[in-house]
Amino acid sequence: MPRAVDWEALRSGAREIARSAYAPYSGLSVGACGLAEDGRHVQGCNVENASYGLTLCAECGLVSDLIASGGGRLSAVVIVDGEGALLSPCGRCRQLLFEHGGGALLVDTDDGPVALEALLPGAFGPADLPGA
Repeated sequence: MPRAVDWEALRSGAREIARSAYAPYSGLSVGACGLAEDGRHVQGCNVENASYGLTLCAECGLVSDLIASGGGRLSAVVIVDGEGALLSPCGRCRQLLFEHGGGALLVDTDDGPVALEALLPGAFGPADLPGA
């Protein structure tokens, strides 16, 4: 049975971790908080770099925290800016989240939770690789 999602706890965790972001270039602090299927909350914040292409999105940190804290799958995620406004993951991060949560992963939006498969239709994933 799917675990109930406490969206306010995830939003609070995302707002909290956004305060740790390193965003000296854009000024856009981002925090992400996710619910792993086993009930753990995992978090990440963006870490910018003077070489913009090396910047790490908050979702990268969230997935790293997921793996470092025991692995598993994500079932829900919230991404916010430094003011707490909901953000949608960029394309790269949608792919990253798909790898670790699949199409059913719920992403909080201004219109309510949306399955990742609606944000990333026709996603390429592990099942598309030879030998999968």
